[in-house]
Amino acid sequence: MSYPYEPEYKNKIVRLHLEEGRTLKSLQDEYKVSKASISNWVTQFRNECQINEKAKEDYDYMKENLRLRKELEEMKKENLFLKKAAAFFAKEID
Repeated sequence: MSYPYEPEYKNKIVRLHLEEGRTLKSLQDEYKVSKASISNWVTQFRNECQINEKAKEDYDYMKENLRLRKELEEMKKENLFLKKAAAFFAKEID
């Protein structure tokens, strides 16, 4: 059975996938929408980007935001590692 979803609802889920890097599985579990539907919405959005400049700008923004989120997460991991290493070496000096 197919349910008609509001465009705002679809856009929210597409944005969570593209901008925040959420997996289709996590979105399926949270929003009770099939992975196939979400995948179709993402494809439709990417196709829209080919003909709609505003959609293209939104997509570029989402990709950049996702890249920055991943970079920040990596920097946090590196920072935590360096803190642990500094604490370890501080103990060795005492």
